Amino acid sequence: MGLVIAFLMNIILRPLERLWKKTEPKKRGKSLHAKLMRPVCIVFSLIIIFGVIFAVIFIVVPEISRTVMSFVDKIPEYADRIEKQWNQLSSVLSAHAVNFPEIDLDADEIVKKVTNFAAERGPKFLSSTIGFTTNIVSSVAQLFISIVFSVYILGQKEHFGTWSKKLLAAMFSPSRANSVYSFFALVNKNFTSFVTGQCTEAVILGSLCFLGMIIFKMPYAPVISVLVGFMSLIPIFGAWIATIVGVLLIALDSPMMAVWFVVFILVLQQLEGNFIYPKVVGKSVGLPPLFVLLAVTVGGSAFGILGMLVSVPTMSVIYTVVNAGVDRKLKEKGIEEIY
Repeated sequence: MGLVIAFLMNIILRPLERLWKKTEPKKRGKSLHAKLMRPVCIVFSLIIIFGVIFAVIFIVVPEISRTVMSFVDKIPEYADRIEKQWNQLSSVLSAHAVNFPEIDLDADEIVKKVTNFAAERGPKFLSSTIGFTTNIVSSVAQLFISIVFSVYILGQKEHFGTWSKKLLAAMFSPSRANSVYSFFALVNKNFTSFVTGQCTEAVILGSLCFLGMIIFKMPYAPVISVLVGFMSLIPIFGAWIATIVGVLLIALDSPMMAVWFVVFILVLQQLEGNFIYPKVVGKSVGLPPLFVLLAVTVGGSAFGILGMLVSVPTMSVIYTVVNAGVDRKLKEKGIEEIY
């Protein structure tokens, strides 16, 4: 976990260090400035990463909680509206000899059932919450230790890289050592490009979603925009998950507005797929769409959300290595081009 955190922090650390070097004084204090570069940039990297995570949590979770409470409060209003619309539809269709059964929605009874359900499930939910909280405490301790490891790794990443090269040179022949080193350089390049591109795309997509929802005066613009941006980190399926949640939230206020939200998201997805993704992420992972779908499906089935996140760059590495091997074999056989 420390290596993973160090890898993610290093993506932010590199540009921060380049920016720090630009502020280097020309005369006095140069050595102190150089010594402070790594620790200061590591601290800022940690602040950025965990700041974004906590911002998402504290924006999305409270809003969903308020929405659930609002839904319970508005159950009587929804019940009356559904009953009136149903009766209007029945009266229109009855003129054409189509009879709908009558419905009688008792709002107080619905609220009572919802409350009783919560009361019955409450103790079980509480016990689950206690166990979940215990796991969180344990995970926080592990996370803290992992962060300490990542800080030490980043603090001496040049030494760590040099030692790794020496180890490869000592264990393998020069050609094999170069092959192994090239493979890990490819892994680093693909994962870095994918994470950087996906994060940039998420920010752009979330911002466009927020601006569009504000222009069209749709409710819950901040929480849905954050969710759309955050879930876009998961290729293919993430956007649909965010759309479903957004539709459920907006439908509580206006079912018709929820329909327009779906239309807006479909247009935004076309814009993202045809313009934003090719320009921002481009061919950084170098995968055909079919392989992206295959990677996300298999990764999600095997390892859940984490599998969806890492499956695309992993498949990209496999795809690149296999292509290089195929090209080498074809060259050895004297086959230059196949149609």
